[in-house]
Amino acid sequence: TFALIPEVIAFSFVAGVDPSVGLFASFVISIVIAVFGARTAMVSAAAGSVALVAAPLVASHGLQYLFAAGLLAGLMQVVFGLCRMGVLIRFVSSSVRTGFVNALAILIFSAQLPHLQGANATTWAMLALGLLIIYGLPWLGQQLRISALSAIPSPLICVVVLTVLSSAWGLPVATVADLGQLPDSLPQWALPDVPLDLATLRIIALTALAIAMVGLLESMLTAAVVDELTGTPSNKNRECTGLGLANITASVFGGIAGCGMIGQAVGNVKYGGRGRLSTLFAGVFLLILMVLLKPWVSQVPVVALVAIMVMVSASTFQWQSLGQLARLPRLSSAVMLATVVTTIATHNLAA
Repeated sequence: TFALIPEVIAFSFVAGVDPSVGLFASFVISIVIAVFGARTAMVSAAAGSVALVAAPLVASHGLQYLFAAGLLAGLMQVVFGLCRMGVLIRFVSSSVRTGFVNALAILIFSAQLPHLQGANATTWAMLALGLLIIYGLPWLGQQLRISALSAIPSPLICVVVLTVLSSAWGLPVATVADLGQLPDSLPQWALPDVPLDLATLRIIALTALAIAMVGLLESMLTAAVVDELTGTPSNKNRECTGLGLANITASVFGGIAGCGMIGQAVGNVKYGGRGRLSTLFAGVFLLILMVLLKPWVSQVPVVALVAIMVMVSASTFQWQSLGQLARLPRLSSAVMLATVVTTIATHNLAA
């Protein structure tokens, strides 16, 4: 949940909207998808690819038209699910999925670099300490057979320790408060304030279709990855419908549409998340952090979140795929590499 905050704020800026729009969406989507989605343990929230698709509409027509497009996109996704179009994910090869995951890992890592450009020595020292905590504590717990060190997620310990050090010593490091204004109230229900006519439909139709297709593609690929990680199947058609309901709800509560987030999903599974409660708690705890614990969360050093995302990047990348390049058929390896190159070159997971 902590790692969601900087990602969602960054995606909000990409879309040209206030950070609260992305944060509210992430809370609502997590709650709804936990109930109506099919792939347990998968985390869905405001995502970068959807933000890229939505940005031109926000720039040209404003925020209310974004909500209308998200509402229409959600309706489309519900229809896709009811028409059983989720089975189309079967035609996406394992080479494409591997390339998608590896490219995502690289993009997650590269997204942390702006936080480190021109950073002072204190920031680099905090980053090193954060990574030491994240990777060192689980190893130390195994060596000393101390179950507490393995039971408590090391990224959470990293956030607490670095925040305490930063606040107690007044260290010169950027904090979450520097990323953008966090919301201070609960989201309010309201229909998009746009004219209900054909002119509005013409404005939002293509953007809504793009949001729907990009969201479905990322969610289906994320669900497929979680299927492989957990060794359990999931109903892709139900996932389509669940995502549609989540985006409809997010849009009427003042949030941007979203989809499955593979980095967060991998992190959730890595630390034991298997059921709907893990997805539900991601949204609930995000709201608690945003509203009730806002003063404390604002003091969390950004470098602590960077350390977490570096860990997520490393755990997301399928390192075994590098050794398989020479053993797999040339065409399969070429497809995987082409997927990675295309995604990184465009900085667009939808491509």
